[in-house]
Amino acid sequence: MRAAAGATSTSQQSLGLSEEQIQQFTEDGYLVIPGFASAEEVAALRKRAGELVESFDPDTHRRAVFSTTKQADFTDDYFYKSANNVSFFLEEKAFAEDGSLRQAKELSINKLGHAMHDVDPVFRSFSRSDKVAALLRSLGYSAPQPVQSMYIFKQPYIGGQVVPHQDSTFIYTQPMTCVGLWWALEEATKDNGCLWTLPSEHKKGLRRRFTVKDGKVMFDAPAPEYSMDEFVPLECAAGTLVLLQGENVHYSAENTSAISRHSYSMHVVESARGVAWPSDNWAHRPRNNPWTPMYK
Repeated sequence: MRAAAGATSTSQQSLGLSEEQIQQFTEDGYLVIPGFASAEEVAALRKRAGELVESFDPDTHRRAVFSTTKQADFTDDYFYKSANNVSFFLEEKAFAEDGSLRQAKELSINKLGHAMHDVDPVFRSFSRSDKVAALLRSLGYSAPQPVQSMYIFKQPYIGGQVVPHQDSTFIYTQPMTCVGLWWALEEATKDNGCLWTLPSEHKKGLRRRFTVKDGKVMFDAPAPEYSMDEFVPLECAAGTLVLLQGENVHYSAENTSAISRHSYSMHVVESARGVAWPSDNWAHRPRNNPWTPMYK
């Protein structure tokens, strides 16, 4: 597949990003890096995700649904606790009228989250690899701390849409330091729900936050309106890393094709002195299992 517009090579991967790459990321708010994950790494992550789904029993396990259009309705204690473990979230359209699954569980899962990078040894090893650390070091992070990770399946025919959003809405620090790392684990196309982004929109700042107040989640402002014809598709091959600045605006459409679009994403913030994680953020860890930076 032809690399997406804005794509760059991996020749300096072990040394982090080049000055040219950093400038492009700063200007556009995103950077496409083909081949960041090797074929072996992609296969290992997909295999491990399959094993986790195999261990999931939808008949006895909590049936949680993930939706970006009805987030307040589906956010509960199970969702909050997912910041500390690997939880299973099903597609909205996975259920028949009687509440049973329409298809096999492996075709009904929306995502796994949100502590893959810490809890699972396979995902932890990949997420905290030397080349990921080198990339973050080149971006100027002193103590980069992964706080959220997800394995997203984007199932054939029912893979739910992810509406236009900014990662810093959900992963917020003072000052803002969020960066998203999104890896395609299968070919991502316009047909099966690739990412779409608004170049340079991050320069307009953060539009709203997702917070917890009196035990309930809410947005502190209405959803912004965007001109959808200004978004550009980021079609890419398996192994590609898409780097997303925290205020970058991006989305993915519903997958109505017969082909899945697996991906793995991780969100990282600065944890050095002078950066705060507000108490009204949705995600928190217990004191006996705190978030830990990749390096200091």
